[in-house]
Amino acid sequence: MNSLSLGKALVAGVVLLGSTAPVAVRAKARPAPVLLVSIDGLRPGDVLEADRRGLKIPNLRRFLKEGAYATGVTGNLPTVTYPSHTTLITGVAPARHGIVSNTTFDPKQINYGGWYWFAEDITAPTLWDVARKAGYTTGNIHWPVSVGVSSLTWNMPQIWRSGHADDRKMIKALATDGLYAALEHDCGAYADGIDESVDGDENRARFAVRLIETKKPGFLTVYLAGLDHEEHASGPGSAQSNAVLERLDAAVGRIVAAELSAHPNATVAVVSDHGFVATDTDISLFRPFIDAGLIKLDGAGKVASWEAMPWPSGGSIAVVLARSDDAALTGMVGALLEKLAADPQARIARVANRVQIAEMGGNPQASFFVDLKPGALAANFAADTPLSRPSRAKGMHGYFPTLPEMRSTFLIMGQGVAQGRNLGEIDMRAIAPTLAARMGTALPDAQQAALKLSE
Repeated sequence: MNSLSLGKALVAGVVLLGSTAPVAVRAKARPAPVLLVSIDGLRPGDVLEADRRGLKIPNLRRFLKEGAYATGVTGNLPTVTYPSHTTLITGVAPARHGIVSNTTFDPKQINYGGWYWFAEDITAPTLWDVARKAGYTTGNIHWPVSVGVSSLTWNMPQIWRSGHADDRKMIKALATDGLYAALEHDCGAYADGIDESVDGDENRARFAVRLIETKKPGFLTVYLAGLDHEEHASGPGSAQSNAVLERLDAAVGRIVAAELSAHPNATVAVVSDHGFVATDTDISLFRPFIDAGLIKLDGAGKVASWEAMPWPSGGSIAVVLARSDDAALTGMVGALLEKLAADPQARIARVANRVQIAEMGGNPQASFFVDLKPGALAANFAADTPLSRPSRAKGMHGYFPTLPEMRSTFLIMGQGVAQGRNLGEIDMRAIAPTLAARMGTALPDAQQAALKLSE
């Protein structure tokens, strides 16, 4: 890592609601390495109320005493993994950074359920970019939307297609030349890209530790998916989900220990992308859209043509029109959604129009955005799906960010961070500029100022 000028000014912070009690203050922060770990689906209460919830997570609880923490992070529209992780790395909303959903818009289902894997779709500067320009080496283990990041020195990107063994070959081909083989030589076989189990996370944590030990990247991102996976399967706060979180806490402890051994002056941050609610009902807008003639199917039950198409995102649904400037079509779809919102079976909490979507920084391709009531989730396309049926999952996210249960997590510790500092509720867009400031650089396009971490 190149030497950094100690005269760089940190980005000005904003004062957020939080604790007014006296706190211990560490030495003034100097530009330093940063480790950013994401635990997908980690609810703030799981850390803040760990004792009451019976959770043994000492490595995450450590941040509450030795660093600063948010009581909740208000996220994106929609509150799903890929848009949120891109906000965490850019400091801007989906309308600005371009990753507007987990999956790409694919009305005729020709992309085989493809996700926004490719970094070329990100339309805003990232922390990887500014860290590299500031002289840091950069690394990544499995962060969403990381295929082809040119500013990563060492990259193990996230991608999968089928769960076939060839997926692992694809990761090897897309990783930094030689990195996959070197780490696999030391750590054993790497997890499949589609593997979202806690076992897969523990595998990737070993690779992260070894990357730190052998390469010592100045800025490193690590993504862990196992908690989210279990919360979908058994529900948030279930015994199974809690057991997964305790295993992930141990994995985080090993990653943090390796980082602080390599960089004693490092700043370490743990984040999540969204909260969770328990679910019981699948809602399909495809059924009423087909019945209204807005989607036409062929003899095989596939989409032949469409005038308006739902784009599911967990607890919410974007609606894209074939002609967004067609007033008659807009009126027809708006009337249908208004009728559905009055039907208790549809479980609709709110329908946002284009102006309201823009105000929330959501998908600019959508003419409408439907927020479902907690407990309901959006069904994927199927020609014979009814409007409502029992849920395929026991937990979900993706609802509008105004839902309190969608709040996510932010924990940070390092030189100059006040110990025990309560930041109150924060905006997700403030996290990336805060981490940029810790590295002595800035994200000029960020839509929030850096957080004030010291008194």
